[in-house]
Amino acid sequence: VRSCKSCQNCVNNVENHCQQKILAYGAKYVDDTITYGGFSDFMVVDEHFVVSILSGLPLDVAAPFLGAGITVYGPLRYFGLDKPNMHLGVVGLGGLGHLAVKFAKALDLKVSVIISTSPNKKKKAIQHLGADSFVAAVCTLDGIIDTISAMHPLTPLIDLLKSHGKLVMVGAPEKPLELLLPSLIMGRKTIAASYIGGVKRHKKLLISPLNTMLDLKLR
Repeated sequence: VRSCKSCQNCVNNVENHCQQKILAYGAKYVDDTITYGGFSDFMVVDEHFVVSILSGLPLDVAAPFLGAGITVYGPLRYFGLDKPNMHLGVVGLGGLGHLAVKFAKALDLKVSVIISTSPNKKKKAIQHLGADSFVAAVCTLDGIIDTISAMHPLTPLIDLLKSHGKLVMVGAPEKPLELLLPSLIMGRKTIAASYIGGVKRHKKLLISPLNTMLDLKLR
């Protein structure tokens, strides 16, 4: 809901990385009140952080784009994993993974859902979300979006990447994850991470034609 607007991150439209940012939830605002985000009846926000929602876009459809949506859409764009016919892996099929599959298919990517704690989600991934497969073969993926916040080994995921492939973490496990460096080194592969998105990216997402292509089913 606020940042310094003068640091390098703010100037480069990634206010979410500003060291003086004030989060929409669980933070202290400039007047010492606590922010409650979506649990608020109303809230005070710096006008720079207010984004318009197109009149034709229902609010219940727009809402997921401002949280889970930007969390997975941002790294697809930033790390160049948005080119048609690329092969993307999605780890996990919860709220983030669901939207990652939807965005990737809308961008004309081939999508493999790699890991889900529920094997019965295979049908959902392929028939309802449009994924191309539920598993991936070694050295076949251009990139992976890892949405899991629980402990899990990274080496098996690295092995699925092609040379120069990218594993992007958007989940946040509380403890260190296991990784054997040779798997990373031999193919000049990259592990990166991403955290929501800046105001400019939010605005672009909300006016993107992708909004009408995702066909979100809300319950």
